[in-house]
Amino acid sequence: MNTVARLLRWETVLFVLCVLVFSFGATTTPEFTEQGNLSFLLLDYSEVALLALALVPIILTGEIDLSVASVLGFCSALTGALWEAGLSFETIVPLVILAGIVLGSVNAVLVVRLGLPSLAVTIGTLGLYRGLAYVVLGDRAVTGFPENYRPLATDSIGFLPYAAIVVIVVGLLVALLVHATPAGRSLFAVGLGEGTARFSGVRVGRLKIALYLLSGALAALASLIYTLRYNSARADNANGMELVAVAAVLLGGVSIFGGRGTVAGVALALLAMAGLRNVLFLDDVSNEIQNVITGLLLIASVLVPVVVKPRRTNDVPLETTSVDDGRRIGGDIDGDPDRRLRRDHEGV
Repeated sequence: MNTVARLLRWETVLFVLCVLVFSFGATTTPEFTEQGNLSFLLLDYSEVALLALALVPIILTGEIDLSVASVLGFCSALTGALWEAGLSFETIVPLVILAGIVLGSVNAVLVVRLGLPSLAVTIGTLGLYRGLAYVVLGDRAVTGFPENYRPLATDSIGFLPYAAIVVIVVGLLVALLVHATPAGRSLFAVGLGEGTARFSGVRVGRLKIALYLLSGALAALASLIYTLRYNSARADNANGMELVAVAAVLLGGVSIFGGRGTVAGVALALLAMAGLRNVLFLDDVSNEIQNVITGLLLIASVLVPVVVKPRRTNDVPLETTSVDDGRRIGGDIDGDPDRRLRRDHEGV
């Protein structure tokens, strides 16, 4: 029974999906397995992966941050403006990371301190931060970033890009946070029931604030990789990328309602989506069709868990104990054994 349960885990399904996608790519497109293409495949999704990893802890608590791509765009515009102003890149990096944290703190204040819905707040800041990016840089592009830093966002060790190594390190740290620390257990507790978690001593507000700050920092880091990779700082960089990141998180098995999910599942979902995008790119499929597929994956990632999830509660008889026997006078409670019921929350 345990073996069957392991085989039916969502991560197993995603692993099989990855195998199918990569097998299909290898058999239909000879260029798919070339080292240069595999490196491009991983590099192409490095910023999406960082945004998805930023979203995982937030969504586990039942909240969301749809402004991550706009934070990336603002930080990219800020990078261009500071570089144009003559600052060294070594000075720009901490300033951009700090700017990302500040933008994350705005979300945190609105959601946590003012108690506003995170969906509404981050839709608003999605537009706000993108607008601020245009205020900072306008509609022009800044290029000519230092050649000694660009290889960090473009070059590889074998087929593994340096940017992918950054993603792997961040992924391991997020996995450690989520699955191996008391703070990680608090994430799941808040997602399953914020009131109960708060009653149990979890500092819910402080936890959520920290997550939004982390989200801003990771989005800023993604902006640096994105800007260096394309050697271009623009206000519209990564426009719409938040939908791809959310699709990866939900496809990875993280519940949109919070309280359930794994970082491993999200990593497999990212790999499957990157492989699929690469296959479509090699087959000259248009970006419009790729966007359609992303939308379908987003819908499927929400719909499938709801369809296959077992009933949340089931009434099952409560076995009689010696304590119950001692408390009963003259037999079953009110003469009706069927009233002895308990709620089975195994499906929650």
